[in-house]
Amino acid sequence: MRRTSDTCDSPRDTTSAPGPRRHLAPLAPLAPLALLLALAALPSAAYATTTTSSPGSTAPALTTRAAQEAPAVTSGGAVRPAAASGLDEPAKKEIAMRLVSSAENSSLDWKDQYRYIEDIGDGRGYTAGIVGFCSGTGDMLGLVRHYAELAPGNVLERFLPALRAVDGTDSHEGLGTAYEDAWREAAKDPVFQRAQDEERDRVYFGPAVAQGKEDGVGTLGQFVYYDAIVMHGPGQDSTSFGGIRARALRTAAPPARGGDETRWLNAFLDARVWAMRQESAHEDTSRVDTAQRVFLDAGNLDLDPPLDWKVYGDSYHIG
Repeated sequence: MRRTSDTCDSPRDTTSAPGPRRHLAPLAPLAPLALLLALAALPSAAYATTTTSSPGSTAPALTTRAAQEAPAVTSGGAVRPAAASGLDEPAKKEIAMRLVSSAENSSLDWKDQYRYIEDIGDGRGYTAGIVGFCSGTGDMLGLVRHYAELAPGNVLERFLPALRAVDGTDSHEGLGTAYEDAWREAAKDPVFQRAQDEERDRVYFGPAVAQGKEDGVGTLGQFVYYDAIVMHGPGQDSTSFGGIRARALRTAAPPARGGDETRWLNAFLDARVWAMRQESAHEDTSRVDTAQRVFLDAGNLDLDPPLDWKVYGDSYHIG
């Protein structure tokens, strides 16, 4: 049973533009001496001088590669290379898919969700598939378009005009039972499964992992970002991923900016809980409180199994 509206929070058409931009708050200006020391310690190709968005500031900012190579400091004071392991490693990605499925579908069998389709009454039309693509917010339309590109003439292609018409609404006009049946039929097609995987990675997983590495967080932090972007969308408003990250930056700094990793992730999760509580559909925060926060409190920054957690009172285990 789908418990939340996940990716449906921010209306968008994910095919009309490249993948979502990631919000990067401006870096604070460095003191001259600290700046010289920092630049001297880096290979010449590992940094670039850029103008930050802070008024009057032209402090050199680390590029993504340099940020990835910078050491991360844990709450115990230990230093480890940032993103020494990542959520995009196949075994860790599988764990991420199962964790999200436990919250979204009360099941660890995330691959069974390709066929899922339901209107959960949140005002966003149909919610369907492995990350809850929605008919009312554009990402379902983008997915069906992508499927049509991969497999012209498929069983969902004829519904594209109706999906365009209902985008931005909760209407089922032109869809209904026929569309639900066609979705479940398409879910048997490996090409449709591939289309869902690719859209998930392009719009949600890829940007979340990239931002996590840029911020210098490890595998757990990258998952924290991914789960947030799945539920809240990649937008910049206060309850979307960019707004959540911006709120966290008010009270902590990520490791790439010299911050403590555990403190940063706690600040991000605090901001995430605030965003969840702004909408009744997300008022149960157990996917943070009794799952992600449990891993963080245990110091499991690499998201290594065994993992034990609860969501909505249900217990789960990955050995």
